Amino acid sequence: MKIVMAVIKPFKLDEVRDALTSLGIHGLTVTEVRGYGRQKGHTEIYRGAEYAVSFLPKVKIEVAVPSDQVERVIGAIVGAAKTGQIGDGKIFVMSLEHAVRIRTGEADADAL
Repeated sequence: MKIVMAVIKPFKLDEVRDALTSLGIHGLTVTEVRGYGRQKGHTEIYRGAEYAVSFLPKVKIEVAVPSDQVERVIGAIVGAAKTGQIGDGKIFVMSLEHAVRIRTGEADADAL
């Protein structure tokens, strides 16, 4: 089992969720985050004063999947989240040792 974590632009969330749903992935966790990378932020004007916004709003998606589905999940996320512009995001894959569904007590692959 693996956890696929993707940090993407917020307006791409619905497209990514739809792409994952089409693969049969129905459970995911979404967190609103802020990040700093090559995009380097931007400037905004508030009450006539210009100020720099270094940490840009992003969305972090976490999906637990069987190991044999990781490449399909990555492909779906990339296909749905890619705009071709700087700041499209990153995907990280981590091993998942154990999972338990609290309601039923199912463990590991059955809990996904």
